[in-house]
Amino acid sequence: MYTVTVGPYVIAFHSVETEELPLRYEWAKQYAELVEEFDLGRSDGDFCYLLAGRSFDHPALALAQRHDPTEAAGFYPGVLVVPETDVLFVGAGERLLAYDLAQPARLWEDVADVGFCRWARHGEVVIMSAELELAAWNLEGTKLWTTFVEPPWSYEVTDDVLQLDIMGVKSEFSPHRGPKNNAAWP
Repeated sequence: MYTVTVGPYVIAFHSVETEELPLRYEWAKQYAELVEEFDLGRSDGDFCYLLAGRSFDHPALALAQRHDPTEAAGFYPGVLVVPETDVLFVGAGERLLAYDLAQPARLWEDVADVGFCRWARHGEVVIMSAELELAAWNLEGTKLWTTFVEPPWSYEVTDDVLQLDIMGVKSEFSPHRGPKNNAAWP
């Protein structure tokens, strides 16, 4: 299990390839304010779990799930905490989740096309990378935009400009507004 402290929050996170969740998770979920579990009865995929809150022994959130695609396929679970808004972003397999840690509640559940890759914060925007998708949320967890990408692709943010390279085709746009040709999001 790995632990990270971000602002006032302690996040304990672990991915396991066993058939059962560890006793530490089972113990902690008894004291959690919110317990969420997804697809634990599935026989495929990896288990991952996290405990998040101001206290390791009495977490605001205990979350466990099976996820696919798995780490063996190169898709690792990831989290991002925005301490000033108490929002926790979680990605594993194709499942994306966001939680309010101050008043423990799930804000939303979404799907990452093919598989989640990573979260990154760029100023006032949280960017999610997936195999076939790039998307952005504000710090409160409201989705700003999403766009299709196709490997190989990459992006970087410099001086509040997102530079996207999809198979050698380059574009630039505001990370707050998204690509201009994306009619689904303003």
